[in-house]
Amino acid sequence: MGFQRFILCWVFLLFLPNPAKTQLDQELNFNGFNGVSNSSNMSLNGVASIEPNGMLKLTNDTLRVLGHAFYSAPVRFKNSTDGKAFSFSTSFVFTIVPEYPKLGGHGLAFIISPSKSLPGSLPSQYLGILNATVVGNFSNHIFAVEFDTVQDFEFGDINDNHVGIDINSLASNKSTPAGFFSNGNSTKENLNLTSGLPIQAWVDYDSVKNQVTVMLSPDSIKPRSPILTFDVDLSPILEDFMYVGFSASTGMLASSHYVSGWSFKMNGEAKSLDLEALPKLPDPKKKHSSALIVGISLSVLVFFILAAGLGFYIVHRIKNAEVIEPWELDIGPHRFRYNELKQATRGFRDKEVIGFGGFGKVYKGTLPNSETQVAVKRISNESRQGLQEFVSEIATIGRLRHRNLVQLLGWCRRRGDLLLVYDFMPNGSLDKYLFEKPKAILSWEQRFKIAQNVASGLLYLHEGWEQTVIHRDIKAGNVLLDSEMNGRLGDFGLAKLYEHGANPTTTRVVGTLGYLAPELTRTGKPTPSSDVFALGALLLELVCGRRPIEPKALPEELMLVDWVWEKWKAGAILEVVDPRLGAEFDDLEAVVVLKLGLMCSNNTPKARPTMRQVVRYLEGEAALPDAVASPGAYDGKKRGEFEDYVHSYPTSSGCEKASDWSCDDADVDFEGGSGSPPSVSGSRRGGSDRYPS
Repeated sequence: MGFQRFILCWVFLLFLPNPAKTQLDQELNFNGFNGVSNSSNMSLNGVASIEPNGMLKLTNDTLRVLGHAFYSAPVRFKNSTDGKAFSFSTSFVFTIVPEYPKLGGHGLAFIISPSKSLPGSLPSQYLGILNATVVGNFSNHIFAVEFDTVQDFEFGDINDNHVGIDINSLASNKSTPAGFFSNGNSTKENLNLTSGLPIQAWVDYDSVKNQVTVMLSPDSIKPRSPILTFDVDLSPILEDFMYVGFSASTGMLASSHYVSGWSFKMNGEAKSLDLEALPKLPDPKKKHSSALIVGISLSVLVFFILAAGLGFYIVHRIKNAEVIEPWELDIGPHRFRYNELKQATRGFRDKEVIGFGGFGKVYKGTLPNSETQVAVKRISNESRQGLQEFVSEIATIGRLRHRNLVQLLGWCRRRGDLLLVYDFMPNGSLDKYLFEKPKAILSWEQRFKIAQNVASGLLYLHEGWEQTVIHRDIKAGNVLLDSEMNGRLGDFGLAKLYEHGANPTTTRVVGTLGYLAPELTRTGKPTPSSDVFALGALLLELVCGRRPIEPKALPEELMLVDWVWEKWKAGAILEVVDPRLGAEFDDLEAVVVLKLGLMCSNNTPKARPTMRQVVRYLEGEAALPDAVASPGAYDGKKRGEFEDYVHSYPTSSGCEKASDWSCDDADVDFEGGSGSPPSVSGSRRGGSDRYPS
């Protein structure tokens, strides 16, 4: 009996599930998502649903929606002993059916996330994964492979039909046009993501090589070569337990995003899927009888013939005619013809593109009659800068005249196309000369002159025109350099106008993180002082050659203004000067600009100088005060006033002077300065642009 019991116990233990396998070698297989077990294992939110035939439908043809579908249980992704991420492999079949042929919106992504609900996520270009506030944050712990069908300039998309690897952001770490390598063929073949046909994708991560590979194919056979390879260690990105699944979204255009099958495996290769064994897209229901269809077809045919004849006559007479609405007659300045700008930019071809951003592309052009070189900003349909900002920019800069402002020469509106025509600035924007790998190293004389130029232009906006103009988007990317490297302030799409002495109306908070004054998130009221705050960040950038916030910097150097402040207190302020300048800079001028940058960056609006004071300081007409208030800590803790190291750097007394600085004292009255208001999350110094991963 004892021996029999031993045998029974051994057999029982043999058939128990292996804990190590369930955790470390977990495997998922879905050949369709219908059935009690399959559907109960998937967690859906947004507009995601499972069709009766088993297709997982992430979005429908509704605009600006999102859909999520995650495996309901978390999966262990890391070795608990050494924190090293495991290898994983997945294969899935997706189909994108656009509402309109060749116009998809916005795409889908395979995603590994700490949450299966992705709280706060947005549709459109955010693919239902992140939002504008958190995009790029290291705390996201997001890994995704996107199949994007809309080219979004905000995230630097390469085209409207690409595959990208995203880590904590929608700006892909690496991307490539969608395509595949058929077996035995070394030439990449194009693959249209919005074809409405099933496409199989494979995503593999090798934890030994620290490498992610992505493959695509229109059939069931896994290619031998990937279309995308990215070397990365996912250990810092992935947490111990994560959720795996899919996310998709629509924007101004809609697509139905389907997943018909999915396999996933930890520490092994996921099974490829047989497309023939998976559920197919449902056929459209036939709601009309044959007689009705024939009748409608004949009516349409007759109507088409009549319309075509009439249309041919109209098009022949007024081809490309531009309809001018009444409001367009009142906003000035010169209105260009669309064909004139099209000819100037050689048909808006890509070779003429000199810049792009969230608004669209900027083209270099030559006006056909005058041979004048111009820059043409073409605002895209998906841009956040719509008709209202377009009109604002024309009405504002079109009537401004100052040597340090980019001159608007004219504009054009043709149906959905919005175009602005500016003086061409041959040396591009200032940020290209300060950050990452600059086009050239600006000399100190050039930097100091640019600081004076921008301050002069901003003084004109605040006090020199018939109305007060608040720019609201001062940053290095909006300072353009002419042929003599003079700085000119441009891009007035967010500008706000009001009468001198009046209070600005409450408005939505706009601008660029890193240059936004903290009071804006509380009051929503832009003021000249909020422009001064942004100028403070720009002044520090000019001297230091660094952005307002640098995620890759050391913790103590993460916030530029706080780093400069600490160096100032330590008496080592010249250590922050851009090392690329070497010793080729004026000590006195550098200290003046740094000190002024700290004053302008104060959290308290009343403690900041006015633009007239800023210009006087930079022109040497007034001396800076001996004591300056702390700009205010990011965490909201108060810091008292500090003693200026004026004895080491004679910026405000005595007659030791470099260059052409005067020694007369100015009566400068600063209110406040004893502390700083509580900081507001997200409103302090942030990155001016997305940082490349």
